[in-house]
Amino acid sequence: MVRVGMPAVLAAACLIGGCSSFLPASGPTASAVESGADIATDQGLLARYELVDVDAAVVEALRGRPLDSLLASFGDRRPSVQPVIGVGDAVTVTIWEAGSGGLFSGPAIADRFSTGSKSSSIPEQIVARDGTISVPYAGRIKVAGKRAADVQAQIEQDLAGKAIQPQVLVTVNSPLSTSVTVLGEASAAGGGGTRLAAARGGFGAGPVSNLGGGRVPLTEKGDRLLDVIATAGGVSAPVNETFVRLSRGSATATVPLTAVVSNPRENIFLRPGDTLTLVRDPQTFLAVGATGANYEIPFSAEGITLAQALAKSGGLRDFQADPAGVFVFRFEPASVVRRLRPGSPLLSANVVPVVYRINMRDPNSLFVSQAFRMRNRDLVYVSNAPFTEVQKVLSVFSTVTSPIASGASLYAVTK
Repeated sequence: MVRVGMPAVLAAACLIGGCSSFLPASGPTASAVESGADIATDQGLLARYELVDVDAAVVEALRGRPLDSLLASFGDRRPSVQPVIGVGDAVTVTIWEAGSGGLFSGPAIADRFSTGSKSSSIPEQIVARDGTISVPYAGRIKVAGKRAADVQAQIEQDLAGKAIQPQVLVTVNSPLSTSVTVLGEASAAGGGGTRLAAARGGFGAGPVSNLGGGRVPLTEKGDRLLDVIATAGGVSAPVNETFVRLSRGSATATVPLTAVVSNPRENIFLRPGDTLTLVRDPQTFLAVGATGANYEIPFSAEGITLAQALAKSGGLRDFQADPAGVFVFRFEPASVVRRLRPGSPLLSANVVPVVYRINMRDPNSLFVSQAFRMRNRDLVYVSNAPFTEVQKVLSVFSTVTSPIASGASLYAVTK
């Protein structure tokens, strides 16, 4: 009978180094990740990525990564939204006269119970680029930069002696010059689409687009970001997947909508001409290797920690994972890498590939993993334990030696 003794088993184990490259695997071993950071070339070692061991100091350095903040980018000073008319506004002028038979009133009627029409409305006009509108018998009237009451007084003065004691009402139906543009994942307008005329002293709000978003006029009291979103009909996408992108002049900042809701300091005042874009951008990370689940996993725009990410991916597999081989692959801005590796040869690029290594055999890593923040499109990789590779080699040898041993046993029985 042929026996496979301990020497054969030891030989199989010794062949792991030579056979590991031919064995099936879900990714590189922990040692391969470590040695792969630098590659030997004719010019010497060439750095391919930075390998960073995660500890409390690294977590603290990553907290200093610049994040967008509406408050820091734009401040929160209440704007002075004067109820003045601007170029592009839609204006309606109504003129009353004290008696009938005037320029803007109807003829006198014989019926003693009726005195005839005493008013006339001039069709809605858009304020021209030169800031004027046209009023019959008064000519071109400069209205841009003036309050409705001032324009009324000017028209009354220009019509004096032509109309019968004229009284004028100027209404701005669509004050686009003092509005904010809302784009993206804004719901179809509900109450925000109605006109807000009288409450604004002659200034109204035109309907917001049914397709979501539109132009939202700002009120005299000042409107914060969430006020404008509510006026535009709210958000059609899930709040935890929505980002707010505010553009003012040449500056732009993007923050999660949940950050604005949970932190009132981020709910800043908006200004005329601002562009507010609601962007749906589901945050995800990839889990691969010796984890309970290998696929793309979504998370809230508020973010999650590495500990939460590992829990979402099913944790580390007991009989496969190497606790010392937990890695997070990420592209970091050069400014962040400069704090972690001031002498890195990769700092010439705008973004640097970084591999963060967490040794889960260290109990302190359980605290560190709760402070390490995940980023969108991160890749979490857990390598196989070295013993798993031994098992694979032994399995290969078993498939070879088992038929031989069975044949030898059968031969011994039949002999």
